[in-house]
Amino acid sequence: MTIPIAVPSFSNKLAPFPSVFSSFVMESVRPERSSVKKDSGERPKPASRNRARKSSHGTSRRSILKKSFAQEQVDFTGPVRDDPVVGIIGGGMSGLICAQELEKRGVRSTVFDTGMHGLGGRMATRMIEPERLVFDHAAQFFTVSDDRFAAMVKGWLDEGLVQDWSGAIGELRAGGHFLPIPSTPHRYIGVGGMRLLADSLLSKNSLVDVVRPCWVSKLEPFNGMWHLSENGKHCGQFDAIVIAHNGKCANRLLASSGLPLIARQMKRLQLSSIWALLAAFEDPLPFLERDGFLPFEGAFVKGVDSISWMGNNSKKLLNSQGNFPHCWTFISTSEFGKRNKVPQENIPNATAEKVKAAMLEGVEIALGIPNGSLPKPFFSRVQLWGAALPINSPRIPCIFDPRGRAGICGDWLLGSNLESAALSGMSLANHIADYFQNGGSRPDEFAVGLHKEFQPLEGQDIGQFPGLAAENQASEAENYQLTT
Repeated sequence: MTIPIAVPSFSNKLAPFPSVFSSFVMESVRPERSSVKKDSGERPKPASRNRARKSSHGTSRRSILKKSFAQEQVDFTGPVRDDPVVGIIGGGMSGLICAQELEKRGVRSTVFDTGMHGLGGRMATRMIEPERLVFDHAAQFFTVSDDRFAAMVKGWLDEGLVQDWSGAIGELRAGGHFLPIPSTPHRYIGVGGMRLLADSLLSKNSLVDVVRPCWVSKLEPFNGMWHLSENGKHCGQFDAIVIAHNGKCANRLLASSGLPLIARQMKRLQLSSIWALLAAFEDPLPFLERDGFLPFEGAFVKGVDSISWMGNNSKKLLNSQGNFPHCWTFISTSEFGKRNKVPQENIPNATAEKVKAAMLEGVEIALGIPNGSLPKPFFSRVQLWGAALPINSPRIPCIFDPRGRAGICGDWLLGSNLESAALSGMSLANHIADYFQNGGSRPDEFAVGLHKEFQPLEGQDIGQFPGLAAENQASEAENYQLTT
């Protein structure tokens, strides 16, 4: 049987604004169109030509928006192949679960991830030997509220990939006032760290390929397929694509891809920036004997400008006793991240030292100990998560453009936690599989979330956890104290 291969057509019918001059030009499709402007009588300035040759790393948000809204819509009109393949850009929880669920439906996929040390995105764990230092430096734990995610977590428990975290967690107010939070809902952590969970998710999958480190820099539709490349190097061709990451890199990738509706929705997303400080101490942190509480393993910090979370990784991940180092992760507030934001790819030493000093001072304020009395860590490192947590959300599990055969998944679509990420990846995978099963016909029936409005999100600076809503934490803690 001969499979017809269709060349994508371009139409403005789905574009949010009229396209006067498309920023997406393919010589093989529209060779008669030129990107050279008519002579205006003025000699072009060399500086302008230099800017044109530069990569998109220097592109402003305004120019990206302009390109995104002006581009023409890719419209794949041919039938889907009998054995389609999906390209998934991003190897965080949502991308990994999307690949896993596609395999369950018999669909092959390739996951592209930028991670140098492993998969996982914000499921990041840093291990340093031989000192035996370990830090979860993004996602700290997760909770379960959805039955589908509960079934998935049960499988991870049976495999020994995750475990229940029963350590003392609560709310720490400036001055060392600690209010414990009840142990329900259960809190889960990756055994040995969150990254090990991420690396294990696809270990038994036969229909999933993983390519890393790889930073997909261009998407091009040609002959009914999406062609992906990294700085000019071809990375493969796919029947559909999934964008499983966000931030400025995703915005640049979509700016001239031929997916204006997808690009517009991604542009609506507002993200906060937060700093993570990893610090290892020889001795336990000094806790004042106040309110009769024992040293905690994790705390949401209130009333401190620079700190929103502090967690003892050694207790959480190693259950260390005795002379082992005490490894803490301190996470800043979003306001502190906003005030001290710099390009995360190139953090100046002066900024790193300033942030470190301010966050350690914040730890002293939170614990209620005198200024300068906190022991000096023998190891420390700061990291800026520039696209950390969503400020707004469409509150839908996924977005899918059937004409462009492209979708988006991620925790930000539903909230900001690992459960949201998993449900999003699961939803998009099944939606794409249904679309393939339908053969790609009647595409408008499969459009999801392309015009969904965004709503503000509220919650903890480190994420929103079902059952641990910020407005309920204080009352829950007080009720807990009254009943014990």
